[in-house]
Amino acid sequence: MLELFLARRYLKAKKGVSLIAILGIAVGVAAITVVLSVINGFHQELKKRILGATPHIVITRYRYEPMTNFSEIEEKIKTLPEVLHTAPFLYAKTLIKSNAASDGVVLRGILPEAERKITEIDKSIVSGHFDFSENGVVLGIELANNLGVKVGDKLTLVSPTHRIKTPLGELPVAREYKVNGIFDCGMYDYNASFVYLSLDDMQEFLNLKDQVSGIEVKVGDIYKARSIGEKIKANLGSGFQSLDWITLNKNLFTALRLEKIVTFIVLTLIVLVAGFNIIAILTLMVIRKTKEIGILKAMGVKTSRITKTFILFGSLLGTIGSTLGVILGFIVSFLLSRYQFIRLPGDVYFIKRLPTLLQTSDFLITFCLSLAIAILATIYPARKAAKLIPTEALRYE
Repeated sequence: MLELFLARRYLKAKKGVSLIAILGIAVGVAAITVVLSVINGFHQELKKRILGATPHIVITRYRYEPMTNFSEIEEKIKTLPEVLHTAPFLYAKTLIKSNAASDGVVLRGILPEAERKITEIDKSIVSGHFDFSENGVVLGIELANNLGVKVGDKLTLVSPTHRIKTPLGELPVAREYKVNGIFDCGMYDYNASFVYLSLDDMQEFLNLKDQVSGIEVKVGDIYKARSIGEKIKANLGSGFQSLDWITLNKNLFTALRLEKIVTFIVLTLIVLVAGFNIIAILTLMVIRKTKEIGILKAMGVKTSRITKTFILFGSLLGTIGSTLGVILGFIVSFLLSRYQFIRLPGDVYFIKRLPTLLQTSDFLITFCLSLAIAILATIYPARKAAKLIPTEALRYE
């Protein structure tokens, strides 16, 4: 095949120039794949932290009205084969005080044994124990630092609903609790605002008797949480709503997805620069090879074959560069994933090692995009070569 023969000959003849174009594409592709792998790693780590602190599905009544017959509701939810575990919870916002400071917090009343099967807060304890005996509570590490407390210290919670009558009027009930544990789930919002206590203690504290705010649900397939939640709603009847873990963190996941797209677009500019290198190389080659092109056309070689020759040459540059870039990107990403030798400051990030996650789709998309840019870059020089008139090309020869 004449076109392929000439393209390979040009590639060998211009080793230095061709190498610059190939390296430009390879570096661009490698940069894209490595950065995308790191972003994927961060997203996966963040997803783990979210799923460790929140249930897969939360079932509540519309307008978040309290549930009174929650045991029956749990039994109905458990009839679905996709459901693994359920746990009731009570939710409220209130004020917490220590000897040093006060803060607004989110109270979460739970059944400890049931909660262990839903979330991993019990595995995030950094001080003390996941224990609620002796009027105990478990709170986040940031909140503990803000209040200046440690395990064994006393805290005062102010009830937002339970009030008592006094000669001075109605006053909110305040009750003292002991810090039994401090957790660090890797999510600042949870660490800075959540306080866990036993469901019975919280019901008594809020004067809500046997009422709960909703039911937490753990399912087998986290990516089907939304559809499973709809099944649960249909099974329970009207008056209930389902919130899955993706919906609860919708803004965060949308921002992360947008970040990945923007990063991909920005890094693609590196490959575009390499594409302009290909345009420059081929244009210069057309000028230098004017005589040879004229001879070929005078010998009867069709214009389409001249065009195809330069397209093949650019395609070879793109294929070699893209392949080298994918290989280099894979090696770097694999080494980062396997050995995690890059450390991150623990006080700034929620992880101590740079995480990476290799996804085949990222490598394939990047390879195809860089190859497409390389091919598109050949169109102008190839058309320029095809338009050469043999008599004009050989006039001064």
